[in-house]
Amino acid sequence: MDRASPPWPSDPVIDAFKKDVDQTLFDRTLALTPEQRVRQLQAFVKLQFELRRAGKTADDGRTT
Repeated sequence: MDRASPPWPSDPVIDAFKKDVDQTLFDRTLALTPEQRVRQLQAFVKLQFELRRAGKTADDGRTT
């Protein structure tokens, strides 16, 4: 599909944000298999939990 001519009418708000979107990230993700995408999502969720836990640990050790 040609990105230059979308099958739907152009939206000025979306067009304004498009210039700031890195299309290569979409291409890279779409090149993955469904299993690879799920594993990538699982790794991201695991990182979120680790960051939250680290933040809580840092908050618990803080003196006020």
